[in-house]
Amino acid sequence: MSVIELTLAHSPDPDDAFMWWPLTGKINPDGSQQPGDAGRPRLDTGRFRFQSLPADIHVLNKRAADQGDLEITALSARAYADVKDRYIITSCGGSFGDGYGPKVVVRADQSGDPIQIRCEGCLGKPGVRIAVPGLQTTAFLLLGLAIGPEIARQRERFVELPFEQIIGAVARKQVDAGLVIHEGQLTFADAGLKMILDVGAWWKEATGLLTPLGVNAIRRDLDRLHGPGTVREIAQLLTKSVAYSMEHRDESTRYTLPFALANVTRAGKTGEAPTLERVDRYCRMYVTPETLDMGSRGRDAIHQLLTKGAAAGLCPNPGPIDIA
Repeated sequence: MSVIELTLAHSPDPDDAFMWWPLTGKINPDGSQQPGDAGRPRLDTGRFRFQSLPADIHVLNKRAADQGDLEITALSARAYADVKDRYIITSCGGSFGDGYGPKVVVRADQSGDPIQIRCEGCLGKPGVRIAVPGLQTTAFLLLGLAIGPEIARQRERFVELPFEQIIGAVARKQVDAGLVIHEGQLTFADAGLKMILDVGAWWKEATGLLTPLGVNAIRRDLDRLHGPGTVREIAQLLTKSVAYSMEHRDESTRYTLPFALANVTRAGKTGEAPTLERVDRYCRMYVTPETLDMGSRGRDAIHQLLTKGAAAGLCPNPGPIDIA
């Protein structure tokens, strides 16, 4: 039986690395395979071989929409609305906040700033520029719903940057505010910034639902290419990978620490390096029981987010949410 090669693309963030190493083997933050036993999968992958591909989530969203070539990929929940015809969401691999999520941050010391941003409502002031991790990200959709779609549609207000560069851009006064995701939700204060809005907390207060952030998706045509039931077979392996990583949480967390360090290096930051304790805290925030199986709570949250986003004119309406 020939081996079927599958690319498993994910963000270079600790929680994504945490989930997939049992299937792909351990990799380095640059995507290279670790040598020896560390680089071998811990699970029996059957007729498949999974190749890890770490990339910025904005890049993966755009690639899924423009090319659709990756067999398995992380997506922003919002980006699913653009690619539903090509991809199906898996029940495992999602990131959900429960009363927390991406945060809008500003400089704590605003003395000398031409625009003073003291509160959530100040984000709508003329001339305010906000760094965001991508206009197709869930974080931006949530921000748009929170501050008003009429403001969110003024695209000149928003500067798209790789997620790890946003905190630095705010601190250096290149922008007035930044929408931080990933570990930045825990580290922004180290750069002299303060939070003025948690869009996950806003969503929870407004709807009572989980905050759907990232999802995992499989290309729909794999059943046609490799036989009926292929998508379901791959989804079951993905679930086993998440379960194994959670059962071996200490090893998984230690493995992901270099990814957090690499993100700091790419951002050009100096100062205190991420600690194992901080990485563990972050992974516990976003590798949860809903990551193993989103269930009805996760499905409902995604459906409501995209329905409200479509009604506000901030994303297409994907209709029913398909889950593998």
